Amino acid sequence: MIDGGEAIRKLALNVARYSGLAPLAKPFIGGIGAILMLHRVTATPEKPDSVNRHLNIAPGFLDAVIADMKASGYAFVPMDEAVERIKAGGKGGQFATITADDAYRDNMTEALPVLEKHGAPITIYVAPGLISGTADLWWEVVEDIVNAGTRLTLNTPGGPLTIDCSTPAKKLQANARLHAHLTSEVREEDLRAVLRDLADATGVDADGPRLRTLMNWDEIRGMAAHPLVTIGAHTINHSNLKRLSEADARHEIGAVRGLLQAELGEEPRHFAYPYGYASAVGCREVGFARDAGYISAVTTRHGVLRAEHAGFLHALPRISINGRYQSLAHIRTMLSGVTTPLANAGKMLVTI
Repeated sequence: MIDGGEAIRKLALNVARYSGLAPLAKPFIGGIGAILMLHRVTATPEKPDSVNRHLNIAPGFLDAVIADMKASGYAFVPMDEAVERIKAGGKGGQFATITADDAYRDNMTEALPVLEKHGAPITIYVAPGLISGTADLWWEVVEDIVNAGTRLTLNTPGGPLTIDCSTPAKKLQANARLHAHLTSEVREEDLRAVLRDLADATGVDADGPRLRTLMNWDEIRGMAAHPLVTIGAHTINHSNLKRLSEADARHEIGAVRGLLQAELGEEPRHFAYPYGYASAVGCREVGFARDAGYISAVTTRHGVLRAEHAGFLHALPRISINGRYQSLAHIRTMLSGVTTPLANAGKMLVTI
């Protein structure tokens, strides 16, 4: 099912593509490079029609994207080099660096062979709480809760609310309602407790999604030792930093460095803001990441890299390689730069 927002995004991509605007514009607004954003990479997702399917691409598509970008002249570099190239204003030609959030196991089993084939480095951002179990893959747990029955009861500020989950359309609405509840009506600090109460009431294993799909520490250590892999930080508990107090947000951003060093033997140099959109990261959080000593930090704001990003290394945009847009034509259009101002109120320089 395609929601209204997705339909509009696809329309914009297709207009740019079929009008011929994208290839004409690329030399002028294509920027100096791009940071690609992945989550899951698997040919066999457990739930092919999942509401979270945008987080998954097939390894064959990743292969095609890298090959196509290399043929177009992009050099694939590690994040350390990407930062240096940004500082140098893109001298040396267009470049790309690949990032992946959350440390999904298929990054190791299905994405890594593709990366090895192309010699393409990747930075994987790890939230220790998701690996150790002090945080949950709540968006996956929500889907399991909705799929568990035909109705559920939600305790809202206005009192108990019964939600109909009896049809695919109703389940889609229920997912959206639970997402809104957990991200706007419940305090960030209370999200896990509320989620687990719902899971218990519907017979859902709240630990199941992270145990099934995320790497464990031994696997992450193995990945960290691979020459193509850099491990970055993704807060301790994958928290929405903007919803936390200053002290708690600083702790999530800064203390994660020591936790990752204890597990992997090296402090992370790079950071990714969980969620990464406007209601999750702003100027305050960017300052915290800078203060914590990271040399770069990435958002999920859509955009290509420009030389001016040398002054905004802790608010870098990314190009999402999205499971709902597995089309090389769409990737080429986004890399052309024409979709950057479309997604950012007319701004070509995307920061915060």
